[in-house]
Amino acid sequence: MARRPSQCFNYSGGSISGCYTGSRFKSMRILIVEDEKRIQDFLSRGLESAGYAVDVAGDGNTALELVHATEYDLIILDLMLPDTDGLSVLEKVRNRKSSPPVLILSARDAVDDRVKGLELGADDYLTKPFAFVELLARVRALLRRGQPTPERLQVSDLVLDCIRRKVIRGNENIELAPKEFSILEYLMRNRGRPLSRTMIVEHVWDMDYDGLTNIVDVYIRHLRSKIDDKFPVKMIHTVRGIGYMLDAPEKAEKPVERQVEQSS
Repeated sequence: MARRPSQCFNYSGGSISGCYTGSRFKSMRILIVEDEKRIQDFLSRGLESAGYAVDVAGDGNTALELVHATEYDLIILDLMLPDTDGLSVLEKVRNRKSSPPVLILSARDAVDDRVKGLELGADDYLTKPFAFVELLARVRALLRRGQPTPERLQVSDLVLDCIRRKVIRGNENIELAPKEFSILEYLMRNRGRPLSRTMIVEHVWDMDYDGLTNIVDVYIRHLRSKIDDKFPVKMIHTVRGIGYMLDAPEKAEKPVERQVEQSS
């Protein structure tokens, strides 16, 4: 079930609260290895509402069975499991030829525990109690590490050079402010995928704050004035009830030319 973006909560041992960001366009799969039912439900609801596919294992053996049967993009691992120590699960996961990033989520907050977990191959370590927004930020950071980042993005005649920070459409160089460039890059990396205003805020401003979502509309208007208004084929599309999407039809220029000829 989708959650409203404004729902907020935190987990602090005995009580549960946190922040949902209602989007379902991602297809990353995450395995939660946690034996406490309340935390299982808290994490799975929050991550599913953030758009991820989620599986849950309540013990180490079940977790290893799932890892052998499924390709996960990330594992969130508790250390205190009923049948085995989470570090043993971590070692077995790391002994596989291909293993996903592992985020340890544990009440063990001693420096020695954190060091040992990281030395055994964990990619990150977060202690309980925790804020869901922090966990979500760490999840996204770990998932981004494994994603290819091409230096040059192109959609139809729109080209973005990520290294030189240049944008060209057709034969025209387009000057963009830093935030405009970041939004355009995010849209182009997700060509054809509707992105909510909240997703854009979280990516470009690196925070979960609904109060900033209105500013996305302002920046989109600026972008459209620079990369769309002068050209017959529009690339930035409003997706009603969601946000925005960048795309261009295949060979869109020819039908537009024919239409102009017919109307002249």
